[in-house]
Amino acid sequence: MFVSVEIITIVISAVGLLLALGGTMFAGFAWCIRRSDSLRTDLAGVEKSLGARIDGVEQKLTARIDGVEQKLTARIDGVEQNLTARIDGVESSLGARIDAVAVDTTELKIAMARLEGPQRHLIVASR
Repeated sequence: MFVSVEIITIVISAVGLLLALGGTMFAGFAWCIRRSDSLRTDLAGVEKSLGARIDGVEQKLTARIDGVEQKLTARIDGVEQNLTARIDGVESSLGARIDAVAVDTTELKIAMARLEGPQRHLIVASR
């Protein structure tokens, strides 16, 4: 069997083209892997720096919240003491007024009893 030069050229060209495309695909895939590895290391560095910044912000916010909490606690304690004093004053004032009303009511009952006098008894002759 005799193979012409044109067929040999086509076969060699096809093999060369397949090798070139295969080599290009392998090189492209290797480049993608290398690039993703470098991105992963870059992201790890960014993650560490962001983690440190977030921790710093968290500490600052915790300190601010604790400061505000202490201030509010002090203010609430002051308001509570003021309200307790006012309530105690109102309670003693109302107690005195209620006692005065009780005394007046007792005196009124006595006066009414004096006005009405003793209860009259009817004497009925039954025999």
